Amino acid sequence: MKLAKWVFRIAGIYGVLIIAPMYFLESKFNLDYPPPITHPEYFYGFVGVTLAWQILFLVIAGDPLRFRNAMPVAMFEKLSYVVAIVWLYSLQRVSGLILSFGIIDLLLGLLFIVAYIKTKKAVQ
Repeated sequence: MKLAKWVFRIAGIYGVLIIAPMYFLESKFNLDYPPPITHPEYFYGFVGVTLAWQILFLVIAGDPLRFRNAMPVAMFEKLSYVVAIVWLYSLQRVSGLILSFGIIDLLLGLLFIVAYIKTKKAVQ
Protein backbone atom coordinates (compact mmCIF):
# COMPACT_ATOMS: atom_id res chain seq x y z
CA MET A 1 0.00 0.00 0.00
CA LYS A 2 2.73 2.45 0.89
CA LEU A 3 4.48 1.85 -2.44
CA ALA A 4 1.30 2.49 -4.42
CA LYS A 5 0.58 5.66 -2.45
CA TRP A 6 4.09 6.99 -2.99
CA VAL A 7 4.37 6.04 -6.65
CA PHE A 8 1.06 7.60 -7.64
CA ARG A 9 1.63 10.66 -5.43
CA ILE A 10 5.07 11.28 -6.95
CA ALA A 11 3.71 10.75 -10.47
CA GLY A 12 0.83 13.15 -9.84
CA ILE A 13 2.94 15.89 -8.29
CA TYR A 14 5.65 15.55 -10.96
CA GLY A 15 3.01 15.64 -13.69
CA VAL A 16 1.25 18.71 -12.33
CA LEU A 17 4.59 20.54 -12.03
CA ILE A 18 5.53 19.65 -15.61
CA ILE A 19 2.14 20.05 -17.32
CA ALA A 20 0.37 22.98 -15.61
CA PRO A 21 2.93 25.60 -16.73
CA MET A 22 2.30 24.58 -20.34
CA TYR A 23 -0.92 26.62 -20.22
CA PHE A 24 1.31 29.70 -20.26
CA LEU A 25 4.02 28.51 -22.65
CA GLU A 26 2.37 28.32 -26.07
CA SER A 27 4.46 31.21 -27.45
CA LYS A 28 7.66 29.61 -26.10
CA PHE A 29 6.75 26.30 -27.77
CA ASN A 30 6.21 28.22 -31.01
CA LEU A 31 9.76 29.58 -30.79
CA ASP A 32 11.51 26.45 -29.49
CA TYR A 33 9.72 23.85 -31.62
CA PRO A 34 8.83 25.33 -35.01
CA PRO A 35 6.64 25.51 -36.91
CA PRO A 36 4.28 27.50 -34.68
CA ILE A 37 1.18 25.76 -33.37
CA THR A 38 -1.58 26.12 -35.95
CA HIS A 39 -4.29 24.32 -34.00
CA PRO A 40 -4.14 25.61 -30.41
CA GLU A 41 -7.15 23.46 -29.51
CA TYR A 42 -4.94 20.36 -29.84
CA PHE A 43 -2.22 21.91 -27.71
CA TYR A 44 -4.56 23.05 -24.94
CA GLY A 45 -6.62 19.87 -25.26
CA PHE A 46 -3.46 17.81 -24.69
CA VAL A 47 -2.51 19.94 -21.70
CA GLY A 48 -5.99 19.71 -20.16
CA VAL A 49 -6.38 15.96 -20.62
CA THR A 50 -2.86 15.28 -19.40
CA LEU A 51 -3.39 17.48 -16.35
CA ALA A 52 -6.60 15.59 -15.57
CA TRP A 53 -4.59 12.35 -15.54
CA GLN A 54 -2.16 13.82 -13.04
CA ILE A 55 -5.05 14.65 -10.77
CA LEU A 56 -6.34 11.09 -11.14
CA PHE A 57 -2.91 9.82 -10.04
CA LEU A 58 -3.28 11.91 -6.89
CA VAL A 59 -6.76 10.47 -6.32
CA ILE A 60 -5.38 6.92 -6.69
CA ALA A 61 -2.60 7.81 -4.24
CA GLY A 62 -5.22 8.77 -1.66
CA ASP A 63 -6.77 5.29 -1.60
CA PRO A 64 -4.97 2.77 -3.85
CA LEU A 65 -7.21 -0.17 -2.90
CA ARG A 66 -10.41 1.72 -3.67
CA PHE A 67 -9.09 2.97 -7.01
CA ARG A 68 -7.07 -0.13 -7.96
CA ASN A 69 -9.25 -0.71 -11.03
CA ALA A 70 -8.00 2.59 -12.45
CA MET A 71 -4.37 1.49 -12.24
CA PRO A 72 -4.29 -0.52 -15.51
CA VAL A 73 -5.68 2.49 -17.35
CA ALA A 74 -3.00 4.66 -15.71
CA MET A 75 -0.38 2.14 -16.89
CA PHE A 76 -1.77 2.43 -20.42
CA GLU A 77 -1.62 6.24 -20.21
CA LYS A 78 2.07 6.14 -19.33
CA LEU A 79 3.14 3.34 -21.64
CA SER A 80 1.20 4.56 -24.69
CA TYR A 81 3.08 7.86 -24.46
CA VAL A 82 6.37 5.98 -24.19
CA VAL A 83 5.66 3.92 -27.30
CA ALA A 84 4.71 7.03 -29.27
CA ILE A 85 7.79 8.98 -28.18
CA VAL A 86 10.20 6.11 -28.85
CA TRP A 87 8.67 5.65 -32.30
CA LEU A 88 8.85 9.37 -33.08
CA TYR A 89 12.44 9.52 -31.82
CA SER A 90 13.40 6.58 -34.06
CA LEU A 91 12.01 8.59 -36.99
CA GLN A 92 13.96 11.67 -35.81
CA ARG A 93 10.71 13.59 -35.29
CA VAL A 94 11.33 14.47 -31.62
CA SER A 95 14.46 15.53 -29.77
CA GLY A 96 16.44 13.70 -27.13
CA LEU A 97 14.92 16.05 -24.55
CA ILE A 98 11.44 14.79 -25.39
CA LEU A 99 12.76 11.22 -25.30
CA SER A 100 14.06 11.83 -21.77
CA PHE A 101 10.52 12.71 -20.64
CA GLY A 102 9.37 9.48 -22.28
CA ILE A 103 11.96 7.56 -20.27
CA ILE A 104 10.65 9.13 -17.06
CA ASP A 105 7.15 8.03 -18.04
CA LEU A 106 8.49 4.54 -18.76
CA LEU A 107 9.89 4.35 -15.24
CA LEU A 108 6.63 5.61 -13.76
CA GLY A 109 4.64 3.15 -15.88
CA LEU A 110 6.79 0.27 -14.65
CA LEU A 111 6.32 1.46 -11.07
CA PHE A 112 2.56 1.59 -11.70
CA ILE A 113 2.73 -2.07 -12.71
CA VAL A 114 4.64 -2.96 -9.54
CA ALA A 115 2.15 -0.98 -7.43
CA TYR A 116 -0.75 -2.80 -9.09
CA ILE A 117 0.80 -6.18 -8.38
CA LYS A 118 1.60 -5.28 -4.77
CA THR A 119 -1.93 -3.97 -4.08
CA LYS A 120 -3.36 -7.29 -5.26
CA LYS A 121 -1.81 -8.92 -2.19
CA ALA A 122 -3.60 -6.40 0.02
CA VAL A 123 -6.95 -7.14 -1.67
CA GLN A 124 -6.70 -10.90 -1.07
